[in-house]
Amino acid sequence: MEELIKEVTKFRDERDWKKFHTPKNLAISLAIEASELLEIFQWTFDDELDKVVKLKRSEIEEELADVLIYLLLLADALKIDLKESFFKKMKKNEKRYPIERQR
Repeated sequence: MEELIKEVTKFRDERDWKKFHTPKNLAISLAIEASELLEIFQWTFDDELDKVVKLKRSEIEEELADVLIYLLLLADALKIDLKESFFKKMKKNEKRYPIERQR
């Protein structure tokens, strides 16, 4: 995780973009990129999903990377440890959705 954050903040800092990267702007950008990912699947029937994924795999990869980039930048701006947050949330999910109740 640290390697990814270093890479994206280095890219940002080399371009002097940090002044534009407020939490609000980063959250907006994250939502926009997630919407662009959704747009790939818009109007696709479930039985067409495999075909769409094969045809648009490169585009999907780019949009997922964009989402990750803005997520990392937002976490960095807010001083949130994503790895720690991830594991905390997974523990919470395990309690909320125990295996025994799901089967």
